[in-house]
Amino acid sequence: MTIAKNTICLWYDKDAEEAAHFYASIFPDSCVGAVERAPLDFPGGQQGDVLVVHFTVCGVPCVGLNGGPIFPHSEAFSFMIATDSQEETDRYWTAIVSNGGAESACGWCKDKWGLNWQITPRILTDAMAQGGDVAKRAFEAMMTMGKIDHAAIEAAVRG
Repeated sequence: MTIAKNTICLWYDKDAEEAAHFYASIFPDSCVGAVERAPLDFPGGQQGDVLVVHFTVCGVPCVGLNGGPIFPHSEAFSFMIATDSQEETDRYWTAIVSNGGAESACGWCKDKWGLNWQITPRILTDAMAQGGDVAKRAFEAMMTMGKIDHAAIEAAVRG
């Protein structure tokens, strides 16, 4: 197996394979590839345990490493998933949160493994890119939200 030049490595306690299959079931252009097992016992695991899982999330190559509980995920890393409709935003948000995840603010949520996701409508990022009053209104509206409401952002953009 050839690994991509730039691959995101995500540390999991012990559920990298379950997480990879979950992501592949939700997001387009996502799949699970090779699963590698530990050739020897290691801190936090035994020979034969799943050690590394190769997977892709929305076209981005990733490796899930089952390294034990020593390094938990934090908000310092997140996947930012661009959406084009309220239905798409709702689908991703609900899938993550209803599978043991947690809601957060401003389009962020956390999956049950502690990985952070930004479910971000393009209407929001487009408004922010315009700058000025449009960006201020869109930002102000976003700051009141958990899951992003497309209609509310559209209304803020219009003023």
